[in-house]
Amino acid sequence: MFVQVIQGKAHDPAALRRQWETWDQQLKPAAKGFLGGTAGVTADGEFIALIRFEDEAAARANSDRAEQGDWWTETSQHLDEPMFHDCTLVELVNDGGSDDAGFVQVIQGKVTDIDKAREIDRAMEDDLMRLRPDVIGGIVAWHPRDGRFTNAMYFTSEAEARAKEHETSNAPEFERYMSEYQAISDGDPKYLDITDPWYSGT
Repeated sequence: MFVQVIQGKAHDPAALRRQWETWDQQLKPAAKGFLGGTAGVTADGEFIALIRFEDEAAARANSDRAEQGDWWTETSQHLDEPMFHDCTLVELVNDGGSDDAGFVQVIQGKVTDIDKAREIDRAMEDDLMRLRPDVIGGIVAWHPRDGRFTNAMYFTSEAEARAKEHETSNAPEFERYMSEYQAISDGDPKYLDITDPWYSGT
């Protein structure tokens, strides 16, 4: 799987939502290898999207389409300083996300040891699914350099996510996980809460 992360400051969230719907209805049918997309705008106006393709070649072919270029020219007018992260190393949590999720929390950070971070995540997955039934799944997309990542976690609802987060914050499994992860973290992570997720499925 290949994931392209797009983000930037939204100065017209409603227009971005219309552009997302336009792509879903008009451009998606011809996007070969497209697997799905999740996007949204946070309360403080940060736009972020995770677009999934079968592989990098499919994503590149989509980007090269003339109609895709025209769509992006229009879309980018509603974003300040958009950034792209092309991620070829992608891992799924519990088979990935779901368009049924009512709340998506995106975590962006940096680690000093990618292999160790992946090992910690895999070791924690069973405990996560047992302790956090509100977690439907997730996608971890590693950026092409510097140990940076974008992690999107999909929840049944924000209310349940907050409640379960409080309930399990002192569980030994989570305390161990956080301790191990903090040991390899480079700086504080950034949290982007999407309370109104936009989806594009296959």
